[in-house]
Amino acid sequence: MRLTTEFQSHGTRCAAWLTRPPGAGPHPAVVLAHGLGANHTMALSRYERHFADAGLATLAFDYRCLGASDGTPRQRLSLRRHREDLISAIEFVRALPDIDADRVALWGTSLGAMHVLRVAAERDDIAAVVVQCPIVDGPATLRRLGLASTLRIGPAVVADAARGALGRRRRYVPIVGPPGSIAAVTVAGAEDGWNSTVDPGGSFDNRIAASCVVGIAVTSAKRGARRIGAPLLVCVSQRETLMDPRHAEEVARRAPRGIARHYDGDHFQIYHPPLLSRLLTDQTAFLQEHLCVA
Repeated sequence: MRLTTEFQSHGTRCAAWLTRPPGAGPHPAVVLAHGLGANHTMALSRYERHFADAGLATLAFDYRCLGASDGTPRQRLSLRRHREDLISAIEFVRALPDIDADRVALWGTSLGAMHVLRVAAERDDIAAVVVQCPIVDGPATLRRLGLASTLRIGPAVVADAARGALGRRRRYVPIVGPPGSIAAVTVAGAEDGWNSTVDPGGSFDNRIAASCVVGIAVTSAKRGARRIGAPLLVCVSQRETLMDPRHAEEVARRAPRGIARHYDGDHFQIYHPPLLSRLLTDQTAFLQEHLCVA
């Protein structure tokens, strides 16, 4: 059963969705962290349903300034603020009476994996961590996108930073666009891939305050991987679109209890059959083992 709920993150309301498994609690729980510019209507329902059927509660949420959550300016994508929202979500779900606070795991997809890995590296109360098609290293992603793409978006980044400093309306660019366009991500196939994750009746606000891309470009989860004490499953897309997949493998090697599983697909194919079923099987088995679900 899925319940629409909300929690506060630094004084701002975050929309959230709690899906409980059948039966009485206390249940183990998995907090789901989405990717760049994504909201709850983009592919998360399939994970919520599958995990609930396997005895795992899930809490999904929209970051501040995105989707159904409050916050202005809209489409402000701050990695620091996203991590704060994730921490607030953890504290919210752990306080629920039918959730076992000692059996809370984190799950992150795409850029959400970066948030999950960095938060897990700073906490000792996370029972397990799962990441898929993870974006773990901003500089590596910048290299994959290419110099020409960086140069095209540069003037918009400068303009947005100046407008933000003056309190003026932000300068937005598309999150994803076709090759050769001015957008944060312009690799071939990415635009169709992003849109393929939107559920029927869902939506995707394809814009980002341009200067937000700087924070992504300079952030990495690799350095802190050695501090992740929880069991970690890294689901690697072998034909990763947005980053050399060897960086994801390196996170798994560095984490004391990390393992990597490989899937023959690109950044977006793992959200869909036939890879999705294998991915869900592997993730569910891992979570059930480490969250002690019979």
